[in-house]
Amino acid sequence: MIPALRRYARALLREQAAADDLVQDCLEKVITYWDSRRNRADTRSWVFAILHNLAMTALRRHASAQGLHVAIDDVAESLMTVPPAQEDALRYRDLLSAVDALPAEQRSVLLLVSVEEMSYAETARILEIPVGTVMSRLSRAREKLLRQMEPGLKAAPTSGLRRVK
Repeated sequence: MIPALRRYARALLREQAAADDLVQDCLEKVITYWDSRRNRADTRSWVFAILHNLAMTALRRHASAQGLHVAIDDVAESLMTVPPAQEDALRYRDLLSAVDALPAEQRSVLLLVSVEEMSYAETARILEIPVGTVMSRLSRAREKLLRQMEPGLKAAPTSGLRRVK
């Protein structure tokens, strides 16, 4: 499970060292609370839930302690540009940027379902939300990614549902 935990942590924190520390903290908690877990058959979801909760705490802590912003004119031009090696690298970078731009709730659902291949039910248990919310967030995340990756596409037609009192 460690490679999957590292992948998920890196996607959430976007920093390798912090993600590795997060995985270690997660594994320490898993070992500490191993005998107190509720559903012994669903260990993978339990471990991912611990990692997710630790990541959200770390992100909140980081957001409240952000440093000073640097004006764009004060940064060397060489630090702001990276020449692309190939077209695939550009597309990959654009995809990662699009995923990073998603709200945290949508990004978490997208990563767990699409990258970690968790079921909707497992994802719902990890994030402690209803399965319908998982499906809704996943749908919105995929639509946003599609729009960002293919800007010329028109918006998907609405279903024609209307509000009934």
